[in-house]
Amino acid sequence: MNAERDLSPLTPGVVRALTDKLYEKRKVAALEIEKLVREFVAQNNTSQIKHVIQILSQEFALSQHPHSRKGGLIGLAACSIALGKDSGLYLKELIEPVLTCFNDADSRLRYYACEALYNIVKVARGSVLPHFNVLFDGLSKLAADPDPNVKSGSELLDRLLKDIVTESNQFDLVGFIPLLRERIYSNNQYARQFIISWILVLESVPDINLLDYLPEILDGLFQILGDNSKEIRKMCEVALGEFLKEIKKNPSSVKFAEMANILVIHCQAADDLIQLTAMCWMREFIQLAGRVMLPYSSGILTAVLPCLSYDDRKKNIKEVANVCNQSLMKLVIPEDDEMDEAKPSMAIPAEATSEESLSKPEAVTTVGVTSLNQIVFFPCSCERIQVTLNLDGIVQVLDYHLSDTSIGMMTRIAVLKWLYHLYIKTPRKMFRHTDSLFPILLRTLSDESDEVILKDLELLAEIASSPAGQTEEGHGPSDGSDVRPGPVELHVPARAGQLSFSSTKGLECSPSTPTMNSYFYKFMINLLKRFSSERKLLEARGAFIIRQLCLLLNAENIFHSMADILLREEDLKFASTMVHTLNTILLTSSELFQLRNQLKDLKTPESRNLFCCLYRSWCHNPVTTVSLCFLTQNYKHAYDLIQKFGDLEVTVDFLTEVDKLVQLIECPIFTYLRLQLLDVKNNPYLIKALYGLLMLLPQSSAFQLLSHRLQCVPNPELMQTTDNTKPSTSFKRTAASDIDYTELLQHFEKVQNKHLEARHQRAGRAEQLDRRVVL
Repeated sequence: MNAERDLSPLTPGVVRALTDKLYEKRKVAALEIEKLVREFVAQNNTSQIKHVIQILSQEFALSQHPHSRKGGLIGLAACSIALGKDSGLYLKELIEPVLTCFNDADSRLRYYACEALYNIVKVARGSVLPHFNVLFDGLSKLAADPDPNVKSGSELLDRLLKDIVTESNQFDLVGFIPLLRERIYSNNQYARQFIISWILVLESVPDINLLDYLPEILDGLFQILGDNSKEIRKMCEVALGEFLKEIKKNPSSVKFAEMANILVIHCQAADDLIQLTAMCWMREFIQLAGRVMLPYSSGILTAVLPCLSYDDRKKNIKEVANVCNQSLMKLVIPEDDEMDEAKPSMAIPAEATSEESLSKPEAVTTVGVTSLNQIVFFPCSCERIQVTLNLDGIVQVLDYHLSDTSIGMMTRIAVLKWLYHLYIKTPRKMFRHTDSLFPILLRTLSDESDEVILKDLELLAEIASSPAGQTEEGHGPSDGSDVRPGPVELHVPARAGQLSFSSTKGLECSPSTPTMNSYFYKFMINLLKRFSSERKLLEARGAFIIRQLCLLLNAENIFHSMADILLREEDLKFASTMVHTLNTILLTSSELFQLRNQLKDLKTPESRNLFCCLYRSWCHNPVTTVSLCFLTQNYKHAYDLIQKFGDLEVTVDFLTEVDKLVQLIECPIFTYLRLQLLDVKNNPYLIKALYGLLMLLPQSSAFQLLSHRLQCVPNPELMQTTDNTKPSTSFKRTAASDIDYTELLQHFEKVQNKHLEARHQRAGRAEQLDRRVVL
């Protein structure tokens, strides 16, 4: 710089000293400037003060020469010291050139700039707050400075500025938030540490309500929580913890809705600490905000459900996620079934979950709902919460997680519990989704877990029995026409009405049983279709599934409907296998005790109607038909059937089933039958039927068992009592007069002829295939 240039009121000596390379000389010049400015302050000569600051700024601090810039910085600091409390009038002119030097390439110069600004701020104190944003912006850059001296100097300045903010009540938080929101996404560790330290300070100031602006910075805080530095993660944990404490103290002033989606995102984070912290926040939000969180249910479930299947390595996350899931489920209420998504939602008061919950509402403000995925909240003085349950989104998420084969067992159970809960609380709306859910619910019956299958059956039973599932005018999907076709379908002939027990009659539930809805028969058709296409499922879980359904629904309805469907099944081999399975369940399961008693006596028209329906389908399997006659005490008809066995093709499978029937006769189920052997006079056809079975059996253990039993039948003459005047009625039961046993026997012959023809066709196809292989 040309020292001869007129820079008055600065003397040439001061100018030369300011540009000297030695710090001591620049310091002497700064003292002279301080003395000069004091004189101007005493004279109230503001124009000269501004002129001096302008010279120091333009000619020195912003000079191209490094020593001149250093002189300008110390000179500006000296001006500030001289101005004292009046420095606030010139802060813009004092601060701007110093901040420019923060970007200087010379680390020493950046240090001097930091030192100069420290002196300026120290003198001005609270007067610097209007310029806080530019100071914060500059400091955030110095926090990440590679030079340790510069970083040390910036820390001193940072502490000074924090003290000023803490002791002041004039901090402009509104103006600062946009800058904080921008800087919080920095990836530099030091910058992050700087940001967190300031958030902690602002949080601690009573007059600064940072909670109002938490939605602006929450996402950034969670990102900082994933920093590699343990110290920064700890600081961020503390900051988030303080915010959460404040939220619990003042839930009525918290903008839960604006932060819900932020938490949803971070509840799915790969970092365990982020995920656990976000999940803890979500738990508190659901419990504190109540139904305010309902519009975000689909997102919350997307984040929470996978966590329920975590192993012990993530036990904490799993436990918190489970609480979130349970709390969210409780927010769905029956009133949600009455709300129409196409109309403005009803006002629902927030649920008080603790002493700190939202206060009771006093007024109502309508919320505009522009779509199922968008809830618009209008500011209002009331605290009544306007929500709409986005059922479509929830069902979509549940469907996705249930369809995902890689998802854990506990997640699948939770999904099924959710669906069951929704069908209980909002059945009318849920039945709109039933057709889309039905296939996946049926596929879930093949799950490896018994617990999953149990929950699935509970849900299917609720769908099949809920009054909301009854379609208008009784027209339901009973024919299964809208069911998605599978690999193997149950074929229903078009002229099924030719049967004496037609399709329509088979669908009718007897007066003694509760009426099922239009989905019940559809469920039965699809369940049998599932068994038909997956024989392994029938073998491994068929009995378990049907027994559980008999507990959940009405056993008579289940057997009546399945018998009706199997009556028209074209796959005769499957029909025979299925009838055998149903018969085994009927005879052995404790769940069907009442149904067995109903069939045993055939006292009512309903029981006789059920017997006829079962009989016609049981004809697919000759041995099961005989066992049904034994169960219903139709011994003469059982004897007539066994006489027909001579015309049947006796196979190993057939003899095996006869063997099993003999074993069953020795079980407690048929205790009454064995006791009736004592009354030889009134039960001759029972004894004949048993001898008929004996004649069918080869010399085997079953033959020996039945032979020994028949040897125990007493001589009729020895069983005569002294009182012969009264007829014995102890075991006698007349046949039901309204059952045409001749027609039933003819039906049996007709069905067996179909089976014989089908076996011949299968044998013929196998022979043709063998010939092709030979050729």
